[in-house]
Amino acid sequence: MQRIEFLNYPSGESPSELQWGFRIDGTDLRVYAADATRALWRLEREDEGAAEEERFLLAQHDGLTLSEVGDPARHFLGDPAPQFADPPTGTTPVLGCSCGLWGCWPLHTVISATSETVTWSSFRQPFRKEWGELALGPYHFPRPAYEAALAQPTRLAADPLRTLGGGTA
Repeated sequence: MQRIEFLNYPSGESPSELQWGFRIDGTDLRVYAADATRALWRLEREDEGAAEEERFLLAQHDGLTLSEVGDPARHFLGDPAPQFADPPTGTTPVLGCSCGLWGCWPLHTVISATSETVTWSSFRQPFRKEWGELALGPYHFPRPAYEAALAQPTRLAADPLRTLGGGTA
């Protein structure tokens, strides 16, 4: 079983607007997404140097704003509002685009919950169907700890990747 930490931190586009972020076993989900898409992006992008590539990979996603998500308990337990639902794949977005429009470049996952566990699996980028399921997860969380973390997200003063020097600007 993994451990999840739900985060709330200011959006780069609108610092007064908070967004959702996640750490799984202490690592930001965007770092896992960067690792899962690195080789796929190399097939599409010109060689731009290691530092520039890393900035691009870490900045491809950002959180979903609190106002967008609405009811986080429903959303993060796999029952998103209709504008987030993707019935053909049964997926829910957990990350949005760093441009500020969540639907521009979302990261989708299947969130399934039982009375004992919550699982995030089958991560996909809906605008790159040819990528298929990403080599990311599955992540299994004990439901009581998951719900406790969701009910009391860690409030950060800034984007955790920006404070680590990863930059999401």
